[in-house]
Amino acid sequence: ERPAGAADLRYHHGVTRDEQLSGFEEALGYRFRDRALLERALTHSSYANDAPRSGDVRDNETLEFLGDSVLGFLVAEMLFEAFPDFREGRLSKARAHLVSEPSFARLARGLGIGDLLLLATGESRSGGRVRESLLADAFEAVFAAVTLDSGLPAAREAARRLFAPAIAELDPGELSFHDYKTALQELAQGEGKPLPAYRLLSESGPDHRKEFVYEVLYDEEISATGLGATKKEAQRQAAKAALAVKLGKATRP
Repeated sequence: ERPAGAADLRYHHGVTRDEQLSGFEEALGYRFRDRALLERALTHSSYANDAPRSGDVRDNETLEFLGDSVLGFLVAEMLFEAFPDFREGRLSKARAHLVSEPSFARLARGLGIGDLLLLATGESRSGGRVRESLLADAFEAVFAAVTLDSGLPAAREAARRLFAPAIAELDPGELSFHDYKTALQELAQGEGKPLPAYRLLSESGPDHRKEFVYEVLYDEEISATGLGATKKEAQRQAAKAALAVKLGKATRP
């Protein structure tokens, strides 16, 4: 029996709870052997607290703890593979970007977790199904449930499917490469290579509309050019282009 005051999701939008969960498993790309683990991952403390003691309904809070650690490791592993030339600081910033409440909540929305949450009626009416913190917590709990159900390899497979697009879309600028010249210099120092060398290729246009083109040479293996209204901006764009080549990323417009 559902606890008094709890939101009834058994026939949400005319779909049975079992059908809902099956649809979620399809979206996640993983089918649970023990469906009770998934139900627990989707159970908010408000729902569990309203349940009769005899019901033995457990919330997802401890699963959140485990899921956070699992996702932190799996995302770090993916970043390590995707960006082998990054130093620890940049990998940490990339992980912080992906292993975060906004990131988890966005993925949770994509999976439709909000409609599946077991919430007390009051929590549901106050917007719990769209609250970012609840969505992120449930997302973590789901990955803990997958790990407990089938082990880390199953969680890794699901995480790779979900996070691959976000990792592929990462741009050096999103990882604190706003000062591209400094970033390129740090990369060279970390590899024990000569500092990048910049050379003015051309200067054109009237004084009020100058246009500079610079080339940067990175260890004689990478050459990239940048265009800018100032020498500094042209060098910055050249450094950005060199970073894109170095890190195997296409330069965005």
